[in-house]
Amino acid sequence: MSKEKILVVEDAPDISSLLKIYFTSQGYEVQTAMRGQTALEMCRKMPPSLALLDVNLPDMEGYEIGRTLRQSARTRHIPIIFLTARGEKQDRLKGLGEVQADYYIVKPFDIEEVHTIVKNALDRARQKNLAHPVTNLPTAELINEQYRTLIAGSGWALGQIHISGFDTFTQSYGAVVGEDVLKFTALLVSEVVNELGGTDDFIGQMVVGPDFVITSSPEHIRPICEKLSARFDSEIGLHYNYKDKRNGYIVINDEQGNTRQVPLMSLSVGVLTSDDGPFYDIRELSETAEDARQKAQAEARELGRKSHVSYGRS
Repeated sequence: MSKEKILVVEDAPDISSLLKIYFTSQGYEVQTAMRGQTALEMCRKMPPSLALLDVNLPDMEGYEIGRTLRQSARTRHIPIIFLTARGEKQDRLKGLGEVQADYYIVKPFDIEEVHTIVKNALDRARQKNLAHPVTNLPTAELINEQYRTLIAGSGWALGQIHISGFDTFTQSYGAVVGEDVLKFTALLVSEVVNELGGTDDFIGQMVVGPDFVITSSPEHIRPICEKLSARFDSEIGLHYNYKDKRNGYIVINDEQGNTRQVPLMSLSVGVLTSDDGPFYDIRELSETAEDARQKAQAEARELGRKSHVSYGRS
């Protein structure tokens, strides 16, 4: 299983270094940022498992970072812990009340106490099942919450994305390399959405299976999905060995002991918009999106294509 990722936002190099060295030694992946804008960009690119925020930063207050994370559907699930010298009552109330941080720690601090608080916050987040264990993208109930928002509104677009051939790949290359593919795909989706989408666009990942969800606007969804498919096809070969990449397929043994060729992984993407509705509940919406996704996969096989996008109801 992937390491849980902690983002430390602290402009004092000695404290930042102390936190990074300590939490790395405890088995976490640690990223650091000295400025708020840098931290927000890192969260948009790939959400961390938890954010440790100082309040006094060169470009903005940590409170503003926390509020921005809480306002976005893509990052509101991230546990936030303030670690700051500002310990007045009004400061603590601002962090815990306005920002809805999970905890507020005043410097100077005991590093082992901070570790316990971080561990407990991560345990609670894991129990709520709000983030995918490999990519930290919103999952489960947060995706359902987004579906409910779509059903109640208009002018939206939904993309259901599946990595075709992923299960066969992991059987051949192993689960650890499979996790690398999930991280690669999550990062790729985030990059393309950040480039071509809007600030309110949502990215999520299903708990089970190599499946992702995008919500955007109808005018943005087509260029997002088309570029995502093209980039995936051009870059996925990096996860294969030279022979398989050159051949364009891997050779496996089926249940009968026969060898067969399986193409390199690709994306099948089903797209719905509010014009394909109305949808009366999230089950109907998700099942219709999956039907469109399966249609894309069937069309790709029929046309001999790699990644493929299908638009609208069948």
